[in-house]
Amino acid sequence: MKATLYHNPSCSKSRQALALLTEQGIDIELRDYRRTPPQHAELVGLLASLQRPAHDLLRSKDSEYAAAGLSPTASDAAIFAAITACPKLLERPIVVTIKGARIGRPTDAILGIL
Repeated sequence: MKATLYHNPSCSKSRQALALLTEQGIDIELRDYRRTPPQHAELVGLLASLQRPAHDLLRSKDSEYAAAGLSPTASDAAIFAAITACPKLLERPIVVTIKGARIGRPTDAILGIL
């Protein structure tokens, strides 16, 4: 099985997800979303795979969230634009496999798509 990990090596949860995937013997494609931010179409697909509201893609406690004027009622388009402009806003880690996508908080949440 192959998995894409939207990864921030500075994030402990992201490192935990990487370790779990490695322990499971998963072929991992690391995606440093800070260096290569996901674009609108990619975020639309990611959201469809997650089957969650767009707001769940955001790190709402970060200062950039308020600075971007975001709220729980922000439109999907506004959320996607904010993530593209400031990739730090993307919740992490996110794991994508052929079985779907999961936000790895808690880390064990990704087990359901492996």
